[in-house]
Amino acid sequence: MAEQPPESARTLIEVVPALGEVAPLRPGDPVRVVIRFPLGHYRVPLYLRGKTGTVERLVTPAIDNEEEGFGRNAGDRRYYYRIVFPMTEIWTDYAGPPHDNLRIEVFETWLESARHA
Repeated sequence: MAEQPPESARTLIEVVPALGEVAPLRPGDPVRVVIRFPLGHYRVPLYLRGKTGTVERLVTPAIDNEEEGFGRNAGDRRYYYRIVFPMTEIWTDYAGPPHDNLRIEVFETWLESARHA
């Protein structure tokens, strides 16, 4: 086992993560899917844009496949999140049980915090 530096030395060392190394959202965070209508093929269903859900978990850091599809990938890695949407949030006239929900992975660039909405 490697020897740890003394506590006084550890407090002087500050590690600054690069962009995309720390997930901006955490499980339990309320989020909203951004409303935008870019040209081309995008991987967020229209019926979810503008809807609010909750982060269930981080899936994995990945390259933005939408940008990569247009040849604009610089290797930036961000996160996919598993989001839980109540069915009544998606369809206001949903007649099923109130605990029904939809789970879907959404890329970070399509999400914004809904904490102060």
